[in-house]
Amino acid sequence: MTNNQANINKIVTPCQKGLKGTIEIPPDKSLSHRAAVFSALTHAKCEIFNFSSGKDCHSTLGVLKALGVEIDFKTDKNLILKSPKEFQKPSCMLDAGNSGTTIRMMSGVLARLPFDTVITGDQSLQKRPMKRIITPLEQMGAVIESNDFKAPLTIRGKKLHPIDYASPIASAQVKSCILLAGLGTEGVTSVTEPYVSRNHTEIMLDYLGADINTDGTKVSISQSELTPCPIHIAGDISSAAFFIAAALIVPNSDIIIKNVGLNPTRTGILDVFKAMGADIQILDERTVCGEIVGDIRVKTSDLKGTTIEGAMIPRLIDELPVIAVVATQANGKTIVKDAEDLRAKESDRIAVMAEQLRKMGVEMEETPDGFIIEGKQNLRGSATIDTFHDHRIAMSMYIAGMVGDSPIEICEFEWVDISFPEFEGMMAGLC
Repeated sequence: MTNNQANINKIVTPCQKGLKGTIEIPPDKSLSHRAAVFSALTHAKCEIFNFSSGKDCHSTLGVLKALGVEIDFKTDKNLILKSPKEFQKPSCMLDAGNSGTTIRMMSGVLARLPFDTVITGDQSLQKRPMKRIITPLEQMGAVIESNDFKAPLTIRGKKLHPIDYASPIASAQVKSCILLAGLGTEGVTSVTEPYVSRNHTEIMLDYLGADINTDGTKVSISQSELTPCPIHIAGDISSAAFFIAAALIVPNSDIIIKNVGLNPTRTGILDVFKAMGADIQILDERTVCGEIVGDIRVKTSDLKGTTIEGAMIPRLIDELPVIAVVATQANGKTIVKDAEDLRAKESDRIAVMAEQLRKMGVEMEETPDGFIIEGKQNLRGSATIDTFHDHRIAMSMYIAGMVGDSPIEICEFEWVDISFPEFEGMMAGLC
């Protein structure tokens, strides 16, 4: 998000008639990042279908372009990527924008290139922790200079050696960074997590021919050459989550969301909502490029509170802000534990959601690693909501506004464009 872009304040009014209709959710952001980076690592020509229009994913494309990759959009979502036999030394600092995925994944690639690079991002990204990737990369022999373990990162590319790394956190970004470094390193590089984080990297690398193996929470990769293959990207379940949540709590709703990725490491939100009593059906389940895909039907439901903790957290970490909104409309208590990493996102999402929901009259207890919400609560309108430059806060509070007793105003709503520029138009088409 650029500093000279006009701030947009959005008025959200309660949805009186319920959500009705069928939509196709935008492309999965996690898959789009990986499709671009992994296709570039084939050092050949690849086709990618249904690429995300979110700014984060286009930040990844911008970094790849600076390394000499040619990108030709045939339509607004389908592109051909041509990667040179060897990446070129960039002529300027690499810009990851607001994207933690871009800077963390690409650091694993940059660390093994035969030249130095500097990669940074916007003011928000420069506050996010990078020690989690710097530590394992340095154990592999990388030389990385940082601003107190934050961006910008100066990465002095060199030949790396394999490691067997025990990650203290379950993070797909950390895991992907290490695996991408290991992809070009002689020997076997392994990473073990406390819980299994989303496994799109493992699935897509396997699809492209990498020598990669998974054993429980441990993933190992050997030096491999990737084979160029067409990649079809499913709809983003993290984006679908906002529509699922809205349909569950807005009275008289009945919607179908088409072509949604149903990777088991990402469907924690469906499992939690079903445990809360949600009326959710999966239709036309199928497999595309190794990923499970299907359509989701959601109806307004009488929900009950639940406890979310442990191994479930990595499967829905991005969806916890909107889960907090849903919890306000459930019967009984909802407790979230073991989600301290939620404080290290684009904002401190635990503190921010607590602060913004309180503006609407919600009683929400903030804990060091999560929150506690006692339902069922009435949401007051006439509130002015701050987004803290966080797209998921903006969209979550939009859902809160749909079930409030009067309109709310969300400041700097343009941050939604980071991941989901189509969000408001699609929601308006259902309400």
